[in-house]
Amino acid sequence: MTEISAQTQSALSRIVVERQANGRVPGLVGAVARDGALAWSEGVGSADLDQPGVAPTADTQYLIASHSKTFTAVAVMALRDEGKLSLDDHLDTLLPETKHGGITVRQMLSHISGMQREPVGDVWDKMTFPSRDELLSGWNDAERVGKPHHKFHYSNLVYSLLGEVIERIEGRSWYDSINARILQPLEMNRTTVGMDGGPSAQGYYVPPFSDVPVKEPLLDIGAMNACGGLASTAADLAKWAMFIANPVDEVLAQDTVEEMCQPQVMGDERWQFGFGLGFMLLRLGDRVVVGHTGGMPGHITGTFVHRASGTAGIALMNTTSAPDPAALATDLLLKVITDDPMPPTAWTPGTTVPAELTGVLGTWFSEGSPYVFSVREGALHATAPGAPDWKPPSVFEKVTDDVYRTISGRETGELLRITRDTTGTPVTLHWATYLCTRQPLAFGEWLQP
Repeated sequence: MTEISAQTQSALSRIVVERQANGRVPGLVGAVARDGALAWSEGVGSADLDQPGVAPTADTQYLIASHSKTFTAVAVMALRDEGKLSLDDHLDTLLPETKHGGITVRQMLSHISGMQREPVGDVWDKMTFPSRDELLSGWNDAERVGKPHHKFHYSNLVYSLLGEVIERIEGRSWYDSINARILQPLEMNRTTVGMDGGPSAQGYYVPPFSDVPVKEPLLDIGAMNACGGLASTAADLAKWAMFIANPVDEVLAQDTVEEMCQPQVMGDERWQFGFGLGFMLLRLGDRVVVGHTGGMPGHITGTFVHRASGTAGIALMNTTSAPDPAALATDLLLKVITDDPMPPTAWTPGTTVPAELTGVLGTWFSEGSPYVFSVREGALHATAPGAPDWKPPSVFEKVTDDVYRTISGRETGELLRITRDTTGTPVTLHWATYLCTRQPLAFGEWLQP
């Protein structure tokens, strides 16, 4: 693991102390993960004011609330990959007793079903939460407040129903499912429903007109666990964040995690916030980070990952009226990315150029624009001259002789076909059916005799 410099660690410490002081947070943990592991963490204040001055640590458990949705989403996508459901399946086919028709799994994962936010019954003021039977009957009484795909509309109710979908398909509880599928393989041993009895943070409410915190209750949210029932630690969330950055097939395929991180809907008018299949997407200047926030009485948390650099920021706070957890988590990760980036990887020369590609290499023109085809580590690549550094090349995989599939970059999924003359020299390419020639030509010129 690459260590974070002392200077950057000092800057990170200043961020968490200032945020704790300005936000009047009894006990705050900030953490950064990168290069596959927890790289830095610091606790400020008191995990429990009955033991003043004992600061929380990376091993202190907090309620992470709606982080739970990301685990639910990964379990759903694993079931999809196993052929046990489809993103286009309607909920009323998976749960036949439900009466809202036409709601798809994709809509539910992305908060674009239009269903109301919370279960019926004013659960958050009565502090009584539904059983499985009550959740399902309440779903049928719930209101569809918007049109599907029209707008992002966050829904704890919908994610609670996704937990029921997992339980029906798996034949075991939602927690047993994510524990077997996610937590055990990633060795997230302190991620549990509710507190596990180990070191934990007491939740508080800090009133606006006094500095005397009030203890918040520890809630059992019943059948809503899939939307917000988990507790965890900074150490465990670092493992989760590093999985999001670099997935392992035992939990979920890399391509599927990438699919989850693609925007399904924009959540604000300025396109700074979007939502994928279970993950929040935040634009920070030229960067996009993925993750989630969580809020329960006395606990406000956030974890966000910059997947390109494998860097994550984590914020855990034990107060209801906490500073923005996404802002704190992303401030920490941006400080590391900008002030103490990972060292560049040295270039390693390739060893072979496939014989069938030698005549393909070089510049080709399509629609008047050049594309440079080259071999990198034995694979065919294509780049547009002058493209920005952040724009990845197209990478091709051989299908059969003179036919390649674009597996990443521009035109992902499309075929590249090579046409040769009688000497075997490539004379044209067809990429996504568009003609590529060695010389720039107008559309009509190729057809002229």
